[in-house]
Amino acid sequence: MKVEFAPINIPLKRRIQTVAVLQWIFSFLLLGQFCCGFFVILILGNFWFLAVLYLLWLYLDWETPCAGGRRSQWVRSWTVWKYFREYFPIHLIKTSDLNPNHNYLLGFHPHGVLVAGAFGNFCTGTSFKNLFPGLTPYLHIMPIWFGCPFFREYVMSAGMVSASKESVSYVLNNEGGGHASIIVIGGAEESLNAHPGSLTLNILKRKGFIKMALKHGAHLVPVFSFGENELFKQVANPKGSWLRNIQEKMQKIMGFALPLFHARGVFQYSFGLIPYRQPIHTVVGSPIPVKRNLNPTTEEIDELHALYLQKLRQLFEEHKRNYGIPEHKSLIFE
Repeated sequence: MKVEFAPINIPLKRRIQTVAVLQWIFSFLLLGQFCCGFFVILILGNFWFLAVLYLLWLYLDWETPCAGGRRSQWVRSWTVWKYFREYFPIHLIKTSDLNPNHNYLLGFHPHGVLVAGAFGNFCTGTSFKNLFPGLTPYLHIMPIWFGCPFFREYVMSAGMVSASKESVSYVLNNEGGGHASIIVIGGAEESLNAHPGSLTLNILKRKGFIKMALKHGAHLVPVFSFGENELFKQVANPKGSWLRNIQEKMQKIMGFALPLFHARGVFQYSFGLIPYRQPIHTVVGSPIPVKRNLNPTTEEIDELHALYLQKLRQLFEEHKRNYGIPEHKSLIFE
């Protein structure tokens, strides 16, 4: 394999952007394990009493990820996130006003490999706040991460909360409105489909978010992130292949998928784990009004689910030409 090295005379700003993304990759893939290892060292070392104090704190604070989290505007405004967003770059596109007197459930599609668009738009900077004043975004992620010492504090500071039913209910139950739950509908399973050019969404059997919206009267908003699947290449894993079977079994056991992805490196463009510089345009659609229904029937859930799929497809078709999607390509729902 011929290695393509980066030019020597790259502007300093672009190098800083690359370092910012490298920090994000480390945080996403290794920081949790690093924090767990550090905690074990504390327990086994001379500073075991610090670990005991943290365990006490963990016990007292255990429910916080399901009760709105503990965001820090200081962390969300770090300069490193500005360079992170500029690397791709990441853009948030508004198509309709969202009245802050309501609560909203935003369905984010597609998952991609590392959901860069969701993190960049809803956990950093002020783009969402500027476009949708009066709304506070909450990005829901897998509950397993909130059992990781120290790492849980970091992800909560960025505005992430648990994806448990209790957590989503807490956010959507805000009297007076002003809350926006962001749920990556396809989940970990969908990351296995995150190949460049892929438009396959795991959504046909995912109706829990519809039921939550009905129970709380939260307006549904489809969100499509163009470019999300273009950031990495994945080892070929078609359905039925031995690799895909192993990945799906591991996902059922661990709760999260393990896509074998690669892209570029820091000083060369041929291999590595740093995503390609591909623009991400996250388009927020128009709200679907939802009336509160504490005990929705299966038929009512299916009806709203079908309407959501229709609006999601409409959003995609209306904007695909702007972001390089060929006219003949459409979303595939599985």
